[in-house]
Amino acid sequence: QVQLVESGGGLVQPGGSLRLSCAASGSFFSINAMGWYRRTAGNPRQMVALIRDSGRIEYSDSVKGRFTISRDSRKDAVYLQMNSLKPEDTAAYYCYASLDVSGIWDDYWGQGTQVTVSS
Repeated sequence: QVQLVESGGGLVQPGGSLRLSCAASGSFFSINAMGWYRRTAGNPRQMVALIRDSGRIEYSDSVKGRFTISRDSRKDAVYLQMNSLKPEDTAAYYCYASLDVSGIWDDYWGQGTQVTVSS
């Protein structure tokens, strides 16, 4: 059974920084992409940052220049360094992975970690 385990959320003041971590565990052949999405109350989940196995990286316009995604292939992990945080970054952040399980690509999600930016 595949699991994505996240850590690193919390409360931070505007202008502060947080680092989210996520590690994939379980049985799978390969990773196509890993990334982070976020959701606020009443809104659909939106992509924040995505890193593909090719190395291509995508960011939402709202976080470009402030957030940095990285991946450790040896640990099947993905990280999100969030700097210059703003109150509008407050959301539940979800780790995402596209994994090859038994020859079928499928999407997997972490349980979510809350990030609150407030003074």
